[in-house]
Amino acid sequence: MSKAAAVRLQPRKTPRQARSTASVEAILEATIQVLVKEGRARLTTTRVAQRAGVSVGTLYQYFPNKSSMLQALLKHHLDGVAGAVEQACEEVRGKRVGEMAEAITGAFVQAKFRHLDASAALYAVSDDVEGKRIARGMHVRVIRALGDAFATASDRRLAEPMAVAEAVLGAMAGVSRSMLERGAAAGAMAIMDRELTVMVRAYLQAAAACDPTSLTAACLPKDRG
Repeated sequence: MSKAAAVRLQPRKTPRQARSTASVEAILEATIQVLVKEGRARLTTTRVAQRAGVSVGTLYQYFPNKSSMLQALLKHHLDGVAGAVEQACEEVRGKRVGEMAEAITGAFVQAKFRHLDASAALYAVSDDVEGKRIARGMHVRVIRALGDAFATASDRRLAEPMAVAEAVLGAMAGVSRSMLERGAAAGAMAIMDRELTVMVRAYLQAAAACDPTSLTAACLPKDRG
């Protein structure tokens, strides 16, 4: 994407007063409602303004086009996911890895899939609104929070907590992406939460038993040849 195109996606101004903030929140809420109900093809600034209860002129004060609204909405969603994981990591500092796994995966799944239809709709349009760039910002925050928490585990010593954090986030993100792509039902959320907890707990325990400075049998799969 060119620099000029990226600028056109940016909100025109940042709300500073409570009234302005409320207007932006109403616009973003209306955007996701129209997107979920009618799809991106029928998402227009006029429809969003009508549902939000604001004038089109007010909407244009903050968003120059529908792509900028979707970009802001995706960022808001991913900020919420990152914030939930950061809070969970803060709450489990110094605890056992099993407790960490349960709290972290639970926070991720709840934040990511609390509104499954909205998450699926945002995932479907993310490639068109710089979704990868926005996601990278969330990933940096989450990896830092996970690594800092893992370094404090009371029952295990992780020699490479940041590397472990990257692997854990990659696993959680991969599973969630697969779920969104295949259109899993809302009832699958509890199952995914449980299975992710099992996977992350087992990985943390295995990673703690592995010395990254030596390629030992404990760290590598056995040769079956």
